[in-house]
Amino acid sequence: MSEDLAYMSATDLLAGYRDGSISPVEATEAALKQIEKYNGALNAFVLVDEEYALEKARESEARWARDAPIGLVDGVPTTIKDIILTEGWPTLRGSMSVDAAGPWTEDAPVVARLKENGAVLIGKTTSPEFGWKGVTDSPRTGITRNPWNPAMTPGGSSGGAAAACAAGMGALHIGTDGGGSIRIPASFTGIFGIKPSFGRVPAWPLSPFGSVAHIGPMTRTVEDAALMLRVLAAPDVRDWTSLPPTNEDYLAALSASVKGKRIAYSPNLGYATVHPEVAAAVKKAAALFEELGAHVEETDPGFDNPLPIFNTLWWSGAHYALRDFTDKQLSELDPGLRQVFEEAASITLTEYMEATQARGELGVRMREFHQTYDLLLTPALAIPAFEVGRLAPEELETVGGWVDWTPFSYPFNLTQQPACSIPCGLSDGGLPIGLQIVGPMQNDQAVLDAARAFETVSPVATARPDLSKLL
Repeated sequence: MSEDLAYMSATDLLAGYRDGSISPVEATEAALKQIEKYNGALNAFVLVDEEYALEKARESEARWARDAPIGLVDGVPTTIKDIILTEGWPTLRGSMSVDAAGPWTEDAPVVARLKENGAVLIGKTTSPEFGWKGVTDSPRTGITRNPWNPAMTPGGSSGGAAAACAAGMGALHIGTDGGGSIRIPASFTGIFGIKPSFGRVPAWPLSPFGSVAHIGPMTRTVEDAALMLRVLAAPDVRDWTSLPPTNEDYLAALSASVKGKRIAYSPNLGYATVHPEVAAAVKKAAALFEELGAHVEETDPGFDNPLPIFNTLWWSGAHYALRDFTDKQLSELDPGLRQVFEEAASITLTEYMEATQARGELGVRMREFHQTYDLLLTPALAIPAFEVGRLAPEELETVGGWVDWTPFSYPFNLTQQPACSIPCGLSDGGLPIGLQIVGPMQNDQAVLDAARAFETVSPVATARPDLSKLL
């Protein structure tokens, strides 16, 4: 029963709190029990604060007993990625360079909004150092593993959040995405993750990697992500890049219909090499949208691989972020990140400005594309999950080459559009495969609606891993 409760969605938990059949304390204890039982095998958390979580759960229980919840997610067990500032808890960022002593006196906007809405924060999830890569291991916290197969990576950089989500260690999870860091681990672990339109979820401090970095929900259901996005999208004056406030209730507006929608399906964006099992699963997913009443057309959006643009901008941000590190601090960095820092020193101002201009042209191309198509479907990733301890499968394992297996994610960080990953199949090895749904800028609801429609017909959209193999 405890594990069933741990896997219950936030929306179902809230309904249980409302009718008195479940208490926030019971839900929090169930999440903590999952952590106690399985986190030793997964390493999804860098910090678990059981005493704090149970205290907040008891406070929530008392509010629900008075029929006086303070917000939209009152009493729901929630985790925070260890890249995001949280008052009273160290934010280590996977790095030996961070002093755990702090002081840790401020909440980032997303943490503040969750607390204001009564979320029960249970801990902080692991990240590679400064969130720099698409797998989750770091000098500070070691290797994080995939609940579907602990020999495999959960992806990154929000790999701890994804592993926790897939293993029932909380219902709501905060991830960040500067090149795929929500969608990569969502795809590898069989959960739902959405990168909202840039600026829809306020961020502070702003990422050193610039305006490719998004913050968003990672959940087991689309409804939970819609609920969570409504909480996170509240404005914060500390983020001058944030979009104007919206009164949109993503959950109330959620529709499971795509009837009549014009949907483009691109198997490879015109340039990517895709594993046959991934290609087959995504093709079947596109066909399901036809069965749901959408008009699906196989077509590419018409741009070349924008990896050179992304690398120039992202690597420049990494060099800037680490520019004041001492030789000792640099020597303690993840070796791959140190190599990025060193190689980025040769990027010129002209190259940076050329990349910025090319990025703008890409953004225009996609805005034009969405004049014809409401949505774009692609694989979330080119491959299923691979072994832990690597940047990439052996044949792609170079510092720059690791991005070759994520060719579908970073283009839409450059364009700042909303994009999600939702499970659409399993590999022959029993590993999840993700479908990416991309929507027009500032139309996050369209992505959520399409994902919800797919979730209602997909046989694997809410599948769970067999955790017994972790024991």
